[in-house]
Amino acid sequence: MSRKKAKLALEDGTVFEGWSFGAEGEVLGEVCFNTSMTGYQEILTDPSYNGQIVTMTYPQIGNYGINPEDMESEKPRLSGFVVRECSNIVSNFRANVSLPDYLEESGVVGIEGIDTRALVRKLRNEGSMRGVLSTDELSNEALVEKAQAVPSIVGQDLVRAVMPEGNRDWDQGLSHWNDLEQKAVQFSEGEDDSAPHVVAIDYGMKWNIPRHLKQSGCKVTVVPGTITADEIRALQPDGIFLSNGPGDPEPLEYAIQTIREVMEEQPIFGICLGHQLLSLACGAKTFKLKFGHRGANQPVLDQRRNLVEITSQNHGFAVDRRTMPENLEVTHINLNDGTIEGVRHRNLPVFSVQYHPEASAGPHDSNYLFQEFRELMNKKVASS
Repeated sequence: MSRKKAKLALEDGTVFEGWSFGAEGEVLGEVCFNTSMTGYQEILTDPSYNGQIVTMTYPQIGNYGINPEDMESEKPRLSGFVVRECSNIVSNFRANVSLPDYLEESGVVGIEGIDTRALVRKLRNEGSMRGVLSTDELSNEALVEKAQAVPSIVGQDLVRAVMPEGNRDWDQGLSHWNDLEQKAVQFSEGEDDSAPHVVAIDYGMKWNIPRHLKQSGCKVTVVPGTITADEIRALQPDGIFLSNGPGDPEPLEYAIQTIREVMEEQPIFGICLGHQLLSLACGAKTFKLKFGHRGANQPVLDQRRNLVEITSQNHGFAVDRRTMPENLEVTHINLNDGTIEGVRHRNLPVFSVQYHPEASAGPHDSNYLFQEFRELMNKKVASS
């Protein structure tokens, strides 16, 4: 069987040549890497990767195929996929399609056969770069020129492309969304009237987050990231959840303003982008990391308990410690580089973490945070 060539070009002039798998075409984005050994399906469908070409550091990807239960959104959200070797053999009873076939069906361009170790070393030393992945254009000079013209991820609002347009319902029995006509629908199956009501603001939320909120005994209403404070109040929540999502948090003024307006009214729990937006609403600033934190083995110190958690992470920005306002205290730090991984408001029932306690894929060390959020809401309900 003949194989089609593909090339990945970086803005610094480096070009990697390999073989196409998945869809054919040309895609642009920020080239980054993920150190997870497993969980490629969750990575592919994580909306936080919108606008990025993701490189897997593990040498063989695709050996257990793709299944319908482990999706984190209804389709892949990244721009392109880079692996050392893509396995065409699927060895898992849960799989219903191979990785190459899934990418082809989903329109995702992939490249295999390149030296991913050399690529990742370059990204670690020099930082994430703009790039272009193509099966169509194979001229090195033309590809590098295109890579240099890719807009920086800094300053872009990438959330609007991945958040729900409103009318979406969660079917607890299936890992997918169904379009409905109403603006926001409660996940009410099997709940009692005393369950706290969470409004989950979706900036590109992974599906395992509402699963965890449900498992912790909450009623959940998912709303778009553009929701206003008055629209939240109309839903009469007992707590507000701020989800993960892609890109730079600082351009999301609409989200920051909404959080600022409701902060004193409800308990709030934020994850990843939600953590950054909460910190911005409190007066902090964010900055772009050199190559980001992406993987399922990031060590984080919970300074309150003096315990280390192994965490799943996916972010390219972080809260700047030098700008921390007095109303926030740092609760968690990354043990690799000392960056902020969690904050808590000193006077309000408001907290957030930079990593992903819902895992999927990844460790489960941080599940307790969902229970902490539930307890804050219980106190609010009891006092009202």
